[in-house]
Amino acid sequence: MMDWTDRHCRFFHRQISREVLLYTEMITAPALVRGNAIHLLDYNHTEHPLALQLGGSDPAELAHAARLGADHGYDEINLNCGCPSDRVQSGTFGAVLMKTPERVADCVAAMKDVSGVPVTVKCRIGVDDQDPAAALPAFVEAVASAGARRMTIHARKAWLKGLSPKENREVPPLDYDLVLGVKRASPDLHISVNGGIASLDDAMDLLDEGADGVMIGRAAYHAPYDILGQVDRRIFGKSVQRDRFEIIERMRPYIAAHLEAGGRLHQITRHMMGLFAGQPGARAWRRCLSEEGTNPAAGLDVLESAISAMQDRNAA
Repeated sequence: MMDWTDRHCRFFHRQISREVLLYTEMITAPALVRGNAIHLLDYNHTEHPLALQLGGSDPAELAHAARLGADHGYDEINLNCGCPSDRVQSGTFGAVLMKTPERVADCVAAMKDVSGVPVTVKCRIGVDDQDPAAALPAFVEAVASAGARRMTIHARKAWLKGLSPKENREVPPLDYDLVLGVKRASPDLHISVNGGIASLDDAMDLLDEGADGVMIGRAAYHAPYDILGQVDRRIFGKSVQRDRFEIIERMRPYIAAHLEAGGRLHQITRHMMGLFAGQPGARAWRRCLSEEGTNPAAGLDVLESAISAMQDRNAA
């Protein structure tokens, strides 16, 4: 979810669900430690509970970055061992780390020693020619022995050569049974499932089958209300649920403050385009935000126009 789940996206999603654990987009340890890009750690206090997702492969550097994250108040530090993109591979980050579980264990141990908050890992079931049935349990065992008690497993193998990142989300077959088998074999670990989960019903099925948690990425981004708008009630048993228009109202002060500080409207509203996904007038809402919202001078009046366009379409 690099370039997607930035701080504006997370603030928006938090207005929809009070309970879900939100993750940052992956931030590389070198950017924080060598590049001094500490601003990448900025977030709004309402985003909690919030996990910092790190990329890296050097234990000392990741430890430094994890300490920075903990000092900034993140609730969890997550090491990404699942991203298959070329630019991540070139830095020896992401899914390529599944080939060296001992190195990942060293990284986790170093991060855990200094962070003071839970250190978790996100991974695939294997990469390239690995046999997932052997590679995944060995990887989980190595990481758990280093002190990580929570893992999120994308239930697809990653092919680092020959498939694009998009194809790596769609082509390799899903194997939820393998992930659930790892959970059964390691009942003391918290295992969440990721990959191909398109609805809250899918998520609830996996929870019923034994998963401790479910991570949903693109489906929650493209149709946030269908998932995040229902999850507090259906998963967490909370009775309060905001409707879509209440969520927009809660975004107004945040947008106004961003514009006052010199930001642009589209930096926030690009994440809001799916709010009415599947609803009458959704296309008019998206078109207004995408066409008018990208104007450098766009302000809150564009939000009003998008609401009016959608309501007019419903009335037609």
